[in-house]
Amino acid sequence: MTESWDDGSDYDSGQVYDNSYIALITSEHNNKPNFVAVMAALTQPFIDLQNVQISMPQLFDVDEAIGNQLDIVGEWIGETRDLQVPLTGVYFSFDTAGLGFDQGTIFGPFDPTTQLDVLPDDSYRQLLYAAIANNQWDGTIPGAYEFMDKVFPGNTFFIQDNQDMSMLIGVIGNVPLNAVTYALLTGGYLNIKPAGVRIDGYVTASVSGAPLFGFDVENTLISGFDVGGIATIQGGN
Repeated sequence: MTESWDDGSDYDSGQVYDNSYIALITSEHNNKPNFVAVMAALTQPFIDLQNVQISMPQLFDVDEAIGNQLDIVGEWIGETRDLQVPLTGVYFSFDTAGLGFDQGTIFGPFDPTTQLDVLPDDSYRQLLYAAIANNQWDGTIPGAYEFMDKVFPGNTFFIQDNQDMSMLIGVIGNVPLNAVTYALLTGGYLNIKPAGVRIDGYVTASVSGAPLFGFDVENTLISGFDVGGIATIQGGN
């Protein structure tokens, strides 16, 4: 993520307290090494406790948390990393398009061989980002664009309102969605739609990073021969 999520807390995650109690020893004792050493030994546990306390917000920050701490953040937000419908076709593979480096997820030691039913930290974090943005979304198309810019930096999304309580979502950009993110998107886990509206499908270009192919239009979304990629529509929910 290029933008940190502000949870309203006020702390300096990089601050570490030194043993300031030693500086309070009066002049008649601060020149006695044994006395200073004893006071340091007695007061250092309090300094260590302070440092643990100031580290706690960072351990449970959505940008920084990992493992069990990220699970706790998910409980606060209301999303779990356990998937109701497992994702298929998302494991890393050299010989499969869309599942190469930075696209497929690495097969873990306890993962099922054919499907992913527990999200790894990076994918789970993105699901939490989407849940946070969704909770703040006003349901409008401009608000959806702002939502998607935060959750998917580097990608360009567009929405086609079909005027019949349905919509299409298009995804293009120089940073292709990895297999897990795309599966979460098309599977409805990211819930990018107003209540009562269905998504007819997700539009992507056949060429990674290219705009969609079209005539008589030349912009970041649509371009002509030798530039634009054929639009493909998948999913829907």
